[in-house]
Amino acid sequence: KYVWQSTAANTDFEPKLSLSPLTFGTLKAAFYAMLLAAPLAVAAAIYTAYFMAPGMRRKVKPVIELMEAMPTVILGFFAGLFLAPYVEGHLPGIFSLLMLLPIGILVAGFTFSRLPESIRLRVPDGWESALLIPVILFVGWLSLYMSPFMENWFFGGDMRMWISHDLGITYDQRNALVVGLAMGFAVIPNIYSIAEDAVFSVPRGLTLGSLALGATPWQTMTRVVILTASPGIFSALMIGMGRAVGETMIVLMATGNTPVMEMNLFEGLRTLAANVAVEMPESEVGGSHYRVLFLSALVLLLFTFVMNTLAELIRQRLRKKYSSL
Repeated sequence: KYVWQSTAANTDFEPKLSLSPLTFGTLKAAFYAMLLAAPLAVAAAIYTAYFMAPGMRRKVKPVIELMEAMPTVILGFFAGLFLAPYVEGHLPGIFSLLMLLPIGILVAGFTFSRLPESIRLRVPDGWESALLIPVILFVGWLSLYMSPFMENWFFGGDMRMWISHDLGITYDQRNALVVGLAMGFAVIPNIYSIAEDAVFSVPRGLTLGSLALGATPWQTMTRVVILTASPGIFSALMIGMGRAVGETMIVLMATGNTPVMEMNLFEGLRTLAANVAVEMPESEVGGSHYRVLFLSALVLLLFTFVMNTLAELIRQRLRKKYSSL
């Protein structure tokens, strides 16, 4: 059994210093953060660079990039003190929001495409996304408003107890779901900025040539633009992954810092970076605990180095493959 237990209440204690739970927690936090951030950031980057009107792009892109300057300690503080209790008290609303929001956006897009052309032409080209703002606000309000009613109808008044008793799944207030939401918000600007620049840098001649040959804008985007920009998009994802792996303050403040090896979305975790930040001040210089903490920092460094190296090799292969387009 892999255990990290560096201290105990009694003196007759042998430390258990396995790095497996910490490595697992690091990858778990990064996985859930990327699960939220990657599709949102890449889709937003493609839409902003390819479909959005230039005037709207000049307003939207700086706002999203400005999010990158927000200190992660503030995000961690907000996630630990406000987001975690709110998610615990509105679990049905949070999950219904995550499920209904994509459906609502698709339904709104389909409805807009079926409107008479005289109505659709009134919307300036590239500003169609602004029509989604009331849809997103309405779906969010409806999901959170219906949360207590859904909890009473389907989960006996307490979804957390239903998860624990009926499903046998441990629920911690500060869990991987909260970390995924908070750290995903922190990673989105990194991925978005690099991916948007990659898509926007695709030569305009390729786009115009594809359209001149009869391809639709969607076909041009999927078969020409994305393939040409794929090295940059892949680099954006790898940089975002590296940011998520090395994040310290959000996982330090928004998790229970429990070094467990469970993929459970509702259970806490502890990462390598957070463990070094927590335990380094109290470790004895030159002791086994002190040396293992340095080893964990080295593991984190090697992991990011290997991941970035592989990402660069794959990016070079993609660039060579699609440079002939």
